[in-house]
Amino acid sequence: MDMNTQDDTQPIQNGEIVEETASELLTNLESTIKEHIASVDKSKTELKKLKEMLADTYRNDSTYMEHDKLVKEAMKVRSKTKSELLKQPAVADLSAKVKELSGELKDFQAALSDYLREYMRLSGSNEIEGDDGEVRDIIYVAKLVKRNSKFGNNK
Repeated sequence: MDMNTQDDTQPIQNGEIVEETASELLTNLESTIKEHIASVDKSKTELKKLKEMLADTYRNDSTYMEHDKLVKEAMKVRSKTKSELLKQPAVADLSAKVKELSGELKDFQAALSDYLREYMRLSGSNEIEGDDGEVRDIIYVAKLVKRNSKFGNNK
């Protein structure tokens, strides 16, 4: 058997078979992604329809509507009470500190995500040991968004 052939049907020259296989893999992966996008879109449409039916059921029930009205009134009272409490200097200061720390935490988490992505790229490892000795897995979450909905229509 010739060392430059595989099953006497596909020659291996400069990695050509690997490129063909990778190309086929990419094509299959793209097809799978498109199928899943269609499934997600179909599920979203169905979910929206079912949620609307459920909401209609609630709206058509007089007991539910009465309870909903009571809840809305209670929420207004609660909101007013919260607003009055926030007028107190100590409470307003505490609320400002909570907002500030929440913003800092969000920034730290975004930076950590960037650092972890770079660490994975450079080290080839998807885990890291913290100062506490605990080994943590690094996970990457990919998300698909329509260009026209988030970034403007770039096509």
